[in-house]
Amino acid sequence: IGGPRAPVRIRAGEPPAIEVGGNPEHLNRRLCDWLKKEARRVLSIHVEKHAAKLGRTPARIQVRDTRSRWGSCTSDRVLSFSWRLILAPAWVLDYVAAHECAHLVHLDHSRKYWQVVSSLDVNAEDAREWLEQNGPALHAWGAEQQPLRAAA
Repeated sequence: IGGPRAPVRIRAGEPPAIEVGGNPEHLNRRLCDWLKKEARRVLSIHVEKHAAKLGRTPARIQVRDTRSRWGSCTSDRVLSFSWRLILAPAWVLDYVAAHECAHLVHLDHSRKYWQVVSSLDVNAEDAREWLEQNGPALHAWGAEQQPLRAAA
């Protein structure tokens, strides 16, 4: 399906599919790299939306390979997220982005903090429940997964 820089793209259809070009032995790495870039792109959009509502600006957005956290916010306004959020439903990713943006206002989990989260109009309770139920499987996804197979 192409040379070493062959694209990764979403193919329309029901269900949609991710097509990964290049050598089959590099499928896992190429897919992980693409998912990380896609996570950064999508999370940046959601962070920008929520931060603008709050009148705040993060110093930086990082996408990391975390195994236990979905996101974090430092006192110097650096937001970090697990790249695996791109594998969650969009409304769950949106909640995590809102959760971390709310820390730009309150760097704790006080009542005032949760009021800020509520003001961002995200379904916090359902998203937290989804992450509790499905999060361990997402955190496990990565290099140790079974190798992907090229489509026949």
